[in-house]
Amino acid sequence: MKIEKVNENQIRCTLTREDLADRQIKLSELAYGSDKAKSLFRDMMQQASNEFGFEANDIPLMVEAIPISAESIILVITKVEYPEELDTRFSKFSEEDEAPDEMVPKQVMPPQGADDILGWFKKLAKDQKEANEKKVEDKEPTDLVKLFTFKNLGQVRGVAQVLSGYYNGQNDLYKESKTNEFVLVLHKSEHTPQEFNKVCNIACEYGTQRRYSKATEAHFMEHEGVLIKDSALQTIAKL
Repeated sequence: MKIEKVNENQIRCTLTREDLADRQIKLSELAYGSDKAKSLFRDMMQQASNEFGFEANDIPLMVEAIPISAESIILVITKVEYPEELDTRFSKFSEEDEAPDEMVPKQVMPPQGADDILGWFKKLAKDQKEANEKKVEDKEPTDLVKLFTFKNLGQVRGVAQVLSGYYNGQNDLYKESKTNEFVLVLHKSEHTPQEFNKVCNIACEYGTQRRYSKATEAHFMEHEGVLIKDSALQTIAKL
């Protein structure tokens, strides 16, 4: 447990997974204010008192909670001498201590006693879960693209017939002059990753998957020319 003094009215406490493990406490327990969680908070405040003379007896506390991971958290604890002025003053308390952009935004708790503070972790845990889910969504690509080559048009027609009525994504067909092979570029588009994986597996049964890059497709567009754009399989299936 690392405690740092920011100024006379503010400290910063870092609770790691190891800190919680030493006390046999899970982060989720903090949401329900268990006896072990309350003991941990009191130990934290006692350590701050011993090391920095940070006394919070009978003084309302403002806590900013910054989740670092599912089992690690930073608490910025501030004494609030004039709670009625909180709305206009709190934004100035920690200007020197802003979290990096990649961190979850600080969560602000109204002035409460030390024991009451622990009950607020329930909302914090929920917000952290939602932030983690959003982070995963943001990292997932909006579109996936795969490239396949076929020795003849009959193979392309076979894929088109099997996927007719199932695959509706963008797909472009080229013909490579050096090899006389047909090149099919498939986009996931609005399909789910699972659906697109099935589409690619079927395409592999008729042709060969090659490494795709935007530069490769740009080369085909510039030097080979597109045979059927956007809906090659859908068009061929109707022939």
